[in-house]
Amino acid sequence: MTTRLSVMQSQMKLAEKLTILTDRGRGLLARLYNIKKACQDPNSRPAFLSEKLLEPCIKAIEKKFPQSEKSQSVLGPVDQRKAEILKVLSVYYTTFRDILEYKDQVLNLFTVIASVHVTFDITTNFDMTKNYFDLIVTFVSMLLLLARVEDRKAMLGLYNHAFELAHQRSEPSFARLGKMVDDFQSPMKKLAEEFVPFENCISTALCSLLHLYPRRNSTAAQWRAQEMLSLVTKPTVLLNPAQSETMRCEYLPLDTIERWIIIGYMVCPTLLQSNERNHGLWRPALQNSYCITLFRDEVLMFHKYIEVFFDSIKGFGKRVAEVKESAAVALQNAGALHKERRKFLRSALLELIQILTDQPGLLGPKALYVLMAFSFTRDEILWLVRHNEHPHPKLKNKSTGDFDDPQLPELLFYMEELRALVKKYYQVLQQYYVQYLNGYDAIVLNNLVKNLPLCPEDESIILSSFVQQMESLNLKEIQAGQVPDFTGFRLDWFRLQALTSIGKATLVLSENAELARTLNTIVFHTMMVDSVDELLFETSDLSVFCHHSRFFESAFEHCLTQPTQSRFSIAFPLICTHFINCTHDVCPEERYHIGDRSLSVTNAFLDRLAKEIKDIVTKICSEQCNLSDQLLPKNAAPTLVKMEIQKLKEKDKQKILKDLPPEVEPGKESIRKTRENLTGMDKYHILLTELCTAINHSPKIVVWEHIFSPKEYLLQHLEARFSKALVGMMMYNPNTNEIAKPTELITSVKTYMTVLQGIENYVHVDIPRVFNNVLLQQTQQTDSHGEKTITMLYTNWYLEVFLRRVTSSQICYSPFQKAFLTLQPDPQLPFNAEEYTDISELRALAELIGAYGMKFLHESLMWHIASQIGELKKLVLENKDLLSKVRTSFDRPEMMLQLSHQLKFENLLTRLNIIGVILAFSSLTQEALTDVLSQRVSFLYSSIVDFRDHVKAGGPEAVTVDILSSSVGLPCNVDPALVNALKMEREIDPEKDYNTSCLLMVFIAVSLRALVRNESTIYNPVHEAHPNNCHCYALAINAMAGALFQLHGQGDVEERLREFLALASSSLLTLTQETDKQVSVKAKESVFLLLDHIVKESPFLTQDLLESCFPYALLRNSFHTVLKRDVPSKH
Repeated sequence: MTTRLSVMQSQMKLAEKLTILTDRGRGLLARLYNIKKACQDPNSRPAFLSEKLLEPCIKAIEKKFPQSEKSQSVLGPVDQRKAEILKVLSVYYTTFRDILEYKDQVLNLFTVIASVHVTFDITTNFDMTKNYFDLIVTFVSMLLLLARVEDRKAMLGLYNHAFELAHQRSEPSFARLGKMVDDFQSPMKKLAEEFVPFENCISTALCSLLHLYPRRNSTAAQWRAQEMLSLVTKPTVLLNPAQSETMRCEYLPLDTIERWIIIGYMVCPTLLQSNERNHGLWRPALQNSYCITLFRDEVLMFHKYIEVFFDSIKGFGKRVAEVKESAAVALQNAGALHKERRKFLRSALLELIQILTDQPGLLGPKALYVLMAFSFTRDEILWLVRHNEHPHPKLKNKSTGDFDDPQLPELLFYMEELRALVKKYYQVLQQYYVQYLNGYDAIVLNNLVKNLPLCPEDESIILSSFVQQMESLNLKEIQAGQVPDFTGFRLDWFRLQALTSIGKATLVLSENAELARTLNTIVFHTMMVDSVDELLFETSDLSVFCHHSRFFESAFEHCLTQPTQSRFSIAFPLICTHFINCTHDVCPEERYHIGDRSLSVTNAFLDRLAKEIKDIVTKICSEQCNLSDQLLPKNAAPTLVKMEIQKLKEKDKQKILKDLPPEVEPGKESIRKTRENLTGMDKYHILLTELCTAINHSPKIVVWEHIFSPKEYLLQHLEARFSKALVGMMMYNPNTNEIAKPTELITSVKTYMTVLQGIENYVHVDIPRVFNNVLLQQTQQTDSHGEKTITMLYTNWYLEVFLRRVTSSQICYSPFQKAFLTLQPDPQLPFNAEEYTDISELRALAELIGAYGMKFLHESLMWHIASQIGELKKLVLENKDLLSKVRTSFDRPEMMLQLSHQLKFENLLTRLNIIGVILAFSSLTQEALTDVLSQRVSFLYSSIVDFRDHVKAGGPEAVTVDILSSSVGLPCNVDPALVNALKMEREIDPEKDYNTSCLLMVFIAVSLRALVRNESTIYNPVHEAHPNNCHCYALAINAMAGALFQLHGQGDVEERLREFLALASSSLLTLTQETDKQVSVKAKESVFLLLDHIVKESPFLTQDLLESCFPYALLRNSFHTVLKRDVPSKH
């Protein structure tokens, strides 16, 4: 908007200068603050300021400051490092020089304002008065902060000397800069001198606060009596817009007003002597606290500071006494006063949130209440932070309960909730106030302008343009997303305030108070249209916590431990979004550091919150697992024992019952008469509910253009914990080789999963995703963190512990019971074999580690078999010549028997036994996998079965079908996993390897007769097994023959097995003629049955083929004899 201002006013440009200088002052304060912090930190302080070589130079420079040191002997080290000094200190020196220029500009502006006799009144020329006060406070804070920079003289003097050595002249600004630093060594005395010409302006500005400050500085009791911030106390006016003659003063921070008052009277102390009215502001401000903020976490403990300053002024003894008295009152009463205010605000904010959430349309007429609530709450939070971080020396050994607030998180949360409501329903505000400006404000202002008795042309043009802009507003444009920009409107009103507040103004604003109040209200309405974010920043910004990290983090930790406050813990990461607001364009270098800090703090808070939930879930899971364990079958034993004891005589019964441990009855923990006495589980669930409410509050948090998802933190912690718990619940002890049974583990896992699924009742998270990720990782050898999984641990245990004990202990594989059985108790054996290998255990194992895990287990078993076959081939090579002769002598029994006596079978049979046992165990695991998959993925399983049964493939295609079948546990004629394992063991020469395989089958065939000399070979019909597991040879022989000869690719598996059968039959038939007394008849009959078992297990041999080699009558007789012999043993 173009206006023709008077030449004098256009030259002064008071509005523009006040705005620019206030803003630039905040930027310079940020730079000065960073310099002070850098000098306090040894890590960031310029290194040469601490070097011993430069120490004499720095001391000499500081001693003569602001005069220059000329001694070359002293400045020698500086000359050597002048380039480095200039480079490092240039940033610091430039800041000090900018402060000097800023001081000159500010004092010039104050002089101009005083010379034109500007009248300040916060209720009329609000922008002028507020910016004037802000500029004073910024200016004074800057000079007070400058005096706190300890190394200022050293840095300035060192830079100037380095500059002089480099350019043979002193730095142009150094003389004035040195004088400024020297003058403001004791800043208040110099400031009081500088502000003497401006006392009248400051006096009128302060006096205008007399009507505002007492009303704003109310107690909580007064707020309650006035029904402050309440929307429901007067339902008849609920829809009426909140009105005030001083709209923009209502949400002006009390903290800001008190700083204006205290600093205003500090720089103009004579005002306290000249007018008693000033004490109506001065005393309450002194009694409300004991420190005020200068900048960020830099505060001024003003009572002592003022006391020392006033002592230096003649005739201020009475004022010093007043300050001391006010300090005592502040220490005694201020804490309780502010504590009651916070208590009131908690209930007031909650009421506002509940009403506005239900009826967001009320945000329009009641927006002023919301901003007032923000301002009041922010004042109390900042007061608490300031006084908690900077305790008064007199309070250090006393109780400071009023300066600690355990319910602070609740207040912070309500502020964030209310902010979120305002942002969510921003369009409600826009549409409401666009209609308000167009339909009401434009008419009222137009009438006021028309009725002005005297209005110069310039002012008239500005006022008319205001009316025209409001009349041109259109609701449809707002609904279409075209938001009008009122920045020019507000700046013109600021300019008009400056124009009408000077002494010689034609249109005097103070004489047209109604016009001023109306325009201030209109400006508030325009800000509700296009500057809501600015208002939120002004009234509810909490970026100060960025610089009070100790208090902030301590409050968060305390919040997590308080059940009543933990649901509000999400407020802390939400407040981290404010941190970036404390940056300034004049100090861009700190933007990255503050942004990075906001990210790290947010990450730490969310991680800590998720970890706390995870810890509680872990405790609940642990307790539930204990309860679940009580229902395991093994825990029924004490009850059964007790029942048996009850059958005894009374005398014996009582004696035995005394020695029994107390019985734990499952479910007893659920019996209660009242809900009043909370159990540990009740407390865990309450705390879990509260914390989950917190983490579920915000789906995402945007901090410095980074998006945080709180629920993802929870999911990551739950995944890590679940994965760790799975392995932990195995209770594997490598020293004793103890491990949980799969059925017990799966019971605990299901209990754990049930608890985790319950979290979905509290938080909208995808718990099945956790299960899928973790359980899928547990089917591999290692998880995503490189830790061993249950698949790896169980595989190692079964291979390295269980199967080794099978071959060395009294453990037998029973095809009838489909399990390994412990035949005789062994004190050295840490487990019962059947407890880890029966159908239920292996099905549980298959369910735990899935198809991938079972595949890994199966492949590991096959690798062990392949290594054993490799050892068998070495035995064959040692006996190659003998075996070749045996192979060609199968039709000459005497010759074959003679050659067989020259062979050693013990090592061969041992390794064959190992292979058979492993294959037996493998068949159990594959069958268990089949049972589980047929239930879990029945459609996929049946499709694979159908494919295997109906696709008649040969060659490579048959291998593919076998691989597919094996993946779901279906039996194959040739195990593809074993074939793959044997490929790695195969020799380079195919022909030689083939001959070795053929001779291996010969070796095994003639070795079977050696079993008759072992008493443990005797067949046990009850178990359908041989105690020494020689019945597992059938599995070993058929698997080895199929894999080896398929690998050789000559298609002669059946032919080689027929050869094996012929040799074995010929060898065993010689046993019928054996007269050796050491040969047991029982063992001989059992070995005959083994031959029958080999044929039955083979997919390549038939009973007809067996009968052609071995008389079936002999087999029938062997079965009859074994069963007949076993009958008496059953009675």
